[in-house]
Amino acid sequence: MADPRGFLKVKRKKASERAPEERIADYTEFVRDPSKDELAAQASRCMDCGVPFCHQGCPLGNVIPEFNNFVWRGQMDEAVRALYATNNFPEVTGRVCPALCEASCVLNMNEAPVTIKDIERAIGSAALTDDGTFLPVLAQTRTGKTVAVVGSGPAGLAAAQQLARAGHDVTLFERDDRLGGLLRYGIPDFKLGKAVLDARVSQMRAEGVVFRTGVDVRAGDLRSSFDAIVLAIGARVPRDLPVPGRELENVHFSMDFLTQQNRRVAGDVVDDARAIVATGKHVVVIGGGDTGADCVGTSNRQHAASVVQLELLPKPPLMRVPENPWPAWPLIFRTASSHEEGCTREFAVMTKAFVPDARGKRVAKLAAVRAELVGGKIREVPNSAFEIPCDLALLAMGFTGPEKNGLVADLGLALDARGNIISDTTGATNVPRVFAAGDASRGQSLVVWAIADGRRVAQGISERVLQPLRANRG
Repeated sequence: MADPRGFLKVKRKKASERAPEERIADYTEFVRDPSKDELAAQASRCMDCGVPFCHQGCPLGNVIPEFNNFVWRGQMDEAVRALYATNNFPEVTGRVCPALCEASCVLNMNEAPVTIKDIERAIGSAALTDDGTFLPVLAQTRTGKTVAVVGSGPAGLAAAQQLARAGHDVTLFERDDRLGGLLRYGIPDFKLGKAVLDARVSQMRAEGVVFRTGVDVRAGDLRSSFDAIVLAIGARVPRDLPVPGRELENVHFSMDFLTQQNRRVAGDVVDDARAIVATGKHVVVIGGGDTGADCVGTSNRQHAASVVQLELLPKPPLMRVPENPWPAWPLIFRTASSHEEGCTREFAVMTKAFVPDARGKRVAKLAAVRAELVGGKIREVPNSAFEIPCDLALLAMGFTGPEKNGLVADLGLALDARGNIISDTTGATNVPRVFAAGDASRGQSLVVWAIADGRRVAQGISERVLQPLRANRG
């Protein structure tokens, strides 16, 4: 284990960040990597518990005490091997994961948890070579079996990499012009610089994965050309807000706003007629989750006149309540880095309408009422109506499932009551040789869950389809 008295001698210290007033001037990452000594000191706080609940908290089952011990001892190569045994993309989760493992850290019962997320990010960076690439992990043998992976988000990338390393011939199809899914176009560059994503894609190419971008594949082509199919198409249908004035100009889905800015950062030219920009506008973000926070951070970098973020539910408590004990995920009030950069946060607010300007074309105000939670149901507070100046409204209320037209309908996939693809514990759907991974089957979730799902489905395909297929052909 790491230093057995480390948690008594060393206080928790997160990686430092550039000041908010400095970082909103650009779109580069603002978290600074800790020094080796700082990293070792934080790793020393890991107690190597008899029952390490951090394992239970991490969907990937990362062996956290083991890699903390290696980091504390300065054995970074060993730490890399330990972490990469369970996590394909720690350079991603170390940046954007909410750190479920830290919430389950035993120290979190009455102390501050180990900075597992910072340590994970540092280990991911340590795996990069001097020229900023990842060394490929090549399969020892090739099976000759073919797999199509549709979608290049974290689930699709993880499944493709695992299958390629098992020796299968993998072709990954992506509808967009660049790879990464929401990692590429949904998460802002100031949270996830795309250089690490490009490095990972280059590694996967070297491992044998064939990437085809800008392709909207057809069901018949996939079933006739591949031994197995993985659908990792995400849950990309946004939840709408059907209130009066929804059709007004400058009322947009959050992903349209975020995608445009990510394209600008990548060097693309966005047509002025389609441009969604916050510059000089009173922005209202509807939705209190991570995507809403990303809209806040992006709006600040575009120099919005003001930014207000609305959440329908009441403000969470500052501390755990008895009904939400450790090691469960703490349902408490959180302040994201984007909130630190400036915005007004309003809780228990229900949007009633978008009010037009004098010409009746564009949104000028947002009409709302206060809300309260009674008996598990949201209801309006009488006589609580108010208005907010609003030149740009961004809907960040989550997603309702995968797109139903196209592959889902053409393949005849069964859906559950929430509109997600039904699959079993191996990822198998009701259609032979077709598997589903990530948000398409589990619903909107976290990147870390998507990676875990991609790994799980890759294993299921090998066990249920490709290995029996090999035996039969042999």
